[in-house]
Amino acid sequence: MLHATPPKSLIAPSTPRLLSAVDATWPAAELHEVGPWLIREGRGGGKRVSAATAEAPVTEADIPLAEAMHRKLGQTPLFWIRPGDEALDAMLEARGYKVVDPVDLRAAHVSAFDAPELMFSFPHWPPLAMAQDIWRETGIGPERQAVMLRPRGPVTAFIARSPERLDRACGTAFAAIDRDIAMIHAVEVLPALRRQGSAHNMLRSAAWWAQQNGAEWLALAVTQANEGAARLYASLNMGIVGQYHYRSA
Repeated sequence: MLHATPPKSLIAPSTPRLLSAVDATWPAAELHEVGPWLIREGRGGGKRVSAATAEAPVTEADIPLAEAMHRKLGQTPLFWIRPGDEALDAMLEARGYKVVDPVDLRAAHVSAFDAPELMFSFPHWPPLAMAQDIWRETGIGPERQAVMLRPRGPVTAFIARSPERLDRACGTAFAAIDRDIAMIHAVEVLPALRRQGSAHNMLRSAAWWAQQNGAEWLALAVTQANEGAARLYASLNMGIVGQYHYRSA
């Protein structure tokens, strides 16, 4: 294990704290305050950076304000529904908004991970060309890669090789730290080289890197539909500690 001594606390961060870390480590290009809303301008960076959240109590009359701002930004109206947003969720459902991408937040203390084998995965920054190529091949294009340049805390990318294919890179991932939480994003392995331990090695490497940079927790957000990823994270004792979803027009 990574820690030689017991950690101070094994109480996982709260859902609001984890959501704050998600925002800090995968940030929007711009933030717009409109009435009770915070509207994220994503510029193609994905749902997390293109959603509206309610920062104060809202009514039916407030929803068109968010819709108009989304459209002004060239975005489809999208709302991030967090714990405590049940009334907003019901209002959006009544207006025909559909649930999109229910997400689990998973986390584990860095002490829960075995030490990494750096031959098979290592952190580096800025991302090597081979990491950028893997992201492009797996659907993470320039707009989403641009998000990785925005966090203010420590950041890194990972390259993974499988024990069966040491001659080439198999996968890559991105991580950033917000205070005591390291969030890992964009974990991708080339389809032909999956199920060879690359993602597992990157998570172990991420936990080691997180500890070296002062973080106590390694966390991530994964869609509930991604059953393969869920099995991987469960095998690493990254339990479900929170959930959220989106509502889209």
